[in-house]
Amino acid sequence: MDAYIPLAAGLAIGLGALGPGLGIGYGAGKAMEAIGRNPEVGGSILVPMLIGLGMAEAVAIYALVIAFLLVGRIG
Repeated sequence: MDAYIPLAAGLAIGLGALGPGLGIGYGAGKAMEAIGRNPEVGGSILVPMLIGLGMAEAVAIYALVIAFLLVGRIG
């Protein structure tokens, strides 16, 4: 079973980064679109956008931690 741990770690970080990557791209794109349409709201969009992007990034960090825990079991 130890032979599958590197595969599991790779899948954990790969699939764990896929969702947040899509979410960050979509969120930032929509924020830039909104600012492009109405530049006056740039300041009011920035803080909620950064909070949302930070939450999405946290999911990727959790996946990275799981991958590190799996790699730590090798040997």
